[in-house]
Amino acid sequence: MSEKIVSAFAEMQDLLSDFLTEASDLLDDVDIGLLDLEQRPHDTGLLNQVFRGFHTVKGGAGFLDATPLVELCHRGENLLDLLRSHVLVITPEIMDLILAATGEVRRMFSEMERGTMPEPAPQALLLALEAAARGETVDTTALRGIVAESIEPHMAPVMALDNDEPDWLGYYRVAFGEPPGVAGQKDGPGPDTASGSAPAQAGVQAVPGLPAGVATAKQPAKPYRADMLAPPAATAVAKDSTIRVDTARFDQILNLSGEIGLTKNRLSCLRDALVANRADDDITETLDVVFSQLDTLVSDLQSAVMMARMQPVGRVFQKYSRLARDLARQLEKDVELVITGGETEVDKTILDELNDPLVHLIRNAVDHGIETMVERRSVGKSPRGKLHLSARQTGDSIVIEVSDDGRGMDPEHIRRKAVEKGVISAEEAALLDHSQCLKLIFLPGFSTRAEVSDLSGRGVGMDVVKTNIEKLKGQIDLQSSPGMGSHIVVSLPLTLAILPVLMLKLVDQPYAIPLSAVREIIPLRQEEMHNVGNAQAMTIRGEVLPVIDLAVLLGRARKAPPTLAVVLAYGDRQLVLGVDGFIGQDEVMIKPLEGIHPKGVAGATLSGDGTLVLVLEMKQLLDGLF
Repeated sequence: MSEKIVSAFAEMQDLLSDFLTEASDLLDDVDIGLLDLEQRPHDTGLLNQVFRGFHTVKGGAGFLDATPLVELCHRGENLLDLLRSHVLVITPEIMDLILAATGEVRRMFSEMERGTMPEPAPQALLLALEAAARGETVDTTALRGIVAESIEPHMAPVMALDNDEPDWLGYYRVAFGEPPGVAGQKDGPGPDTASGSAPAQAGVQAVPGLPAGVATAKQPAKPYRADMLAPPAATAVAKDSTIRVDTARFDQILNLSGEIGLTKNRLSCLRDALVANRADDDITETLDVVFSQLDTLVSDLQSAVMMARMQPVGRVFQKYSRLARDLARQLEKDVELVITGGETEVDKTILDELNDPLVHLIRNAVDHGIETMVERRSVGKSPRGKLHLSARQTGDSIVIEVSDDGRGMDPEHIRRKAVEKGVISAEEAALLDHSQCLKLIFLPGFSTRAEVSDLSGRGVGMDVVKTNIEKLKGQIDLQSSPGMGSHIVVSLPLTLAILPVLMLKLVDQPYAIPLSAVREIIPLRQEEMHNVGNAQAMTIRGEVLPVIDLAVLLGRARKAPPTLAVVLAYGDRQLVLGVDGFIGQDEVMIKPLEGIHPKGVAGATLSGDGTLVLVLEMKQLLDGLF
């Protein structure tokens, strides 16, 4: 039977794709509605909206003959129908069951997306839904078992690149469309950041009133898994190749395309006049005007296309309410997540990559930051902890803030833990100020937990969060006070498609570095430099900065020392980078180097005269030098 249905899916892929797209959106709305319903249990309109969502998903699944999905939605729909007819009242236990059902529905969606018939929901969950519908009390303590790896985002740091000398010939071949030689090729692309999960197993207590003989049935009930309560969608968003665009933005792109076509026709006429030697002052003046118009139109078209890629961050933010709720229930805490600025837009590429770091920050705030209700009462706080997630646009950047009113972080405690775990030495720790102590949590292997749990204590997480934020050309900052809570600020560019860069020269080869890292350009005089230890340094405005020759970083030979330099920001510090000259500032579109992944090179672009320009990834080049 299963094979027959799977083959039926293959015959109606378009229908299945439409169903999964629409049903996933419906399920997002259902999740949001359920969380709102928990705060407003007497809102009949909201309850009806959630019921309709379940009913619509069940109808679509029935048309596709996806029986396991139909059976689960039917039981959830029955329970919701009894709630909206006031036969039953909303309780936290009933909400646990319904949310667990939506988690199972998401799991089935994932299996259907792969073209397979979804596995039936765990029998324990189906029986618990039936028992709740009969008005029986269901103990959901075991259903809220530790979420473990289903909540742990699987974030991979940037791949280590260990080749010392870039393959210059390979770069040129790639730039001009030729496949690079075997010697210049590396391994395939880095690991996918899409999350996978290895859910922890959790038993479930017997549900009162279940039919007799269930335990001796030929196929015993599957133990309810904790990951059913915390669905993958609440912890990680699979990368989607589709994008929603307002038709008004498409209309703008179409209009600009038409204007460019008309301008092209005018250029053709002017070209014919020039070829026929009919050039005069009027034609020259007209040519200047047309080129100016074309430049404006191309810039407008570029902006319109970029706007079409912009998506509201609320599309991702809305899923974190479910995550915070599930974690709070399992940790027996009361946490309210307040989201603001969901309408702020950012490029889809950044939005997709931003999900995992934010999941980690939300999870850490609920697990580490917010105290239990007993602890909060003992210090005079409200039993309900507040967690704020906000976004706003500042210039050409988006600023995301995650703050809580929890226990905060003690810099001295962090300092001691770092020394105990061998992350830094006692001598290094003694030199750190308050802010630097807090930033120790971003070091690999650091954790303040004495014991490892399914949620934390492994010493991985915040370092990967920082790595992934920096991979997106962003920055992360942390402020915290004991007893007052923590405040994390993430700053990211609105888009990675167009990058402002500073074009420079080294041994007659042009390079580009991100303009966001540039602080100033200075002359580099040998008499102003001095040795500190075994390295060169110079004093700028009273601050001693290390001096590094870009030629040394790239392994390029030079005949004379550099005479110019650029002051760069590198993490929390600055350095002076020696170069041979500067070309100017530009905005470029970076093209990846297919098949090769050289250290310190983010990609390539072309200058106005067609010269290949390598865009440098300074963090990779400088890692390990300090």
